[in-house]
Amino acid sequence: MQTLLVFQSLWAMERRHADGIERSLEENIAMIVEAGFDGISAHYTNRRDVEHLNAVIRGAGLKIEGVCFPRSVEDLRLTLELASEFPVSHIDLQADIRPRRVEDCLPLLDGWTRLAEETGVPVYIETHRHRITSDLLFTLDLLDRRPELPLLADLSHYLVGREFAFPVEDESHAQIRRVLNNAKAFHGRIGSCQQIQIELSFPHHRPWVDLFREWWGYGFRNWRSRAAEDAELVMTCELGPRPYAITDRDGNDSTDRWAEALLLREMVREIWAESSVSPREARDLRTPEPVI
Repeated sequence: MQTLLVFQSLWAMERRHADGIERSLEENIAMIVEAGFDGISAHYTNRRDVEHLNAVIRGAGLKIEGVCFPRSVEDLRLTLELASEFPVSHIDLQADIRPRRVEDCLPLLDGWTRLAEETGVPVYIETHRHRITSDLLFTLDLLDRRPELPLLADLSHYLVGREFAFPVEDESHAQIRRVLNNAKAFHGRIGSCQQIQIELSFPHHRPWVDLFREWWGYGFRNWRSRAAEDAELVMTCELGPRPYAITDRDGNDSTDRWAEALLLREMVREIWAESSVSPREARDLRTPEPVI
C-alpha cells in the first residue's frame, strides 16, 4: 500500500525572533515527535552535525531527508557517504550553481545521477531559486534533455519567480504539471505571485491555498500512478523563518509558524486521502501532455 510521510524541516523550526531565543535541537526534536511527524529534513553536509542529529533522534522513529548544496559532482560524495552510514529516505540536492546554458548543466546532472546509482541512495534535484533549477522554463529545457530527471518539487519558487498572473493561465498550469510529472518528493510551502511564503490561515489568501491544493493533488495522483504499490511519498512542511516568513514591525512572525505547519500537515493528509486513482486515470496521468 502506498504511504504518505509528512516530515518537518529543522530549518523551519528556527524562530529568529526579536527576543533572540532559539530552541535547542533536542527541544525541536521533542516537539516534532510529540506532534506526530514521520520525519525531519536536515542538512547532510557536515559529519559532526549529522552524528549529533542521529544521536538525538535515536529511538524516536523519525526518518530523514538529507539536504545538500553541491557545486560540483565531487561535492556530493560526502553527503552520500553520510547517507550510507546514517540512512535517509532520500537526498534533497539543491545544486548551488547557475550555468547559463543547458549543455553546461548536463555533466553535473549526469555525474550526480551516477553517484546516486553507485551508492543506492535516492537523490532528487530540488526546484529552487538561485540554484540550477532557478527558472521554470530553464528547468523545462533540462527535462527535455533528461526526461527521467528526479525532482523534488517546491512549487512556491516558480510561482513567485515567474510572477504568474492570477488566475493562472493554462500554459503555466501545463508547465507546472510537467515538473510534477517528475516529482519524487515535495516541499510544502504556499506562496503567491509576489511572496515566497504567505500565511495559510488568512482568509484573503484562500485563492493561493486552493491553487496549491490543486497542484499538489495533481502531483500526488501522478506520483501514485507511477510509483510501486508499497512506495512512500515524502512531503516536507517547510515554512521558513524570516525573511521567508512575513514579519511585523518588530521583526516577529505575523502568525504562529508551528501552528501553521500543523495546519499544513493536515491539509496535505486530506489531499493525499483524495488522491487515489483508477487504472484508467493512472494511464492518462502517465501520458505526457504537450508543454508550450
